[in-house]
Amino acid sequence: MTKEAILELENRLYSAIKECDLQALDELLHQDLLFVSPTGEVITKEIDLKTYRDGLLKVVELLPMIDDLHIIDDTAIVTLTMALKGYYNGQLFEAKYRYIRFWKHTTEGIKVIGGSGTQIAI
Repeated sequence: MTKEAILELENRLYSAIKECDLQALDELLHQDLLFVSPTGEVITKEIDLKTYRDGLLKVVELLPMIDDLHIIDDTAIVTLTMALKGYYNGQLFEAKYRYIRFWKHTTEGIKVIGGSGTQIAI
């Protein structure tokens, strides 16, 4: 596991989010993923994929900026700031978020195992 590999995976994740690529999201997210959304809801992999599958979330602009990246044994911790613009449940949104994401090297490869996001001032 290298910083370059994690940055490449982060970029794949951004593309998958923007393109609603369910196959890529399925490959990148661990089966036991837990993510705390900006509303405080705990999201599983299935809930996340269903959001895209049902067309509830459509991201039209995604501008990430990695703040920090640490590798500890077989786990990488990424903090980033991301400006997002899109539609959620048909409603336009535009906001800036701070995320923390955890990538872990598993027998199936490096996967997102958890994270959290919160809205911050633009």
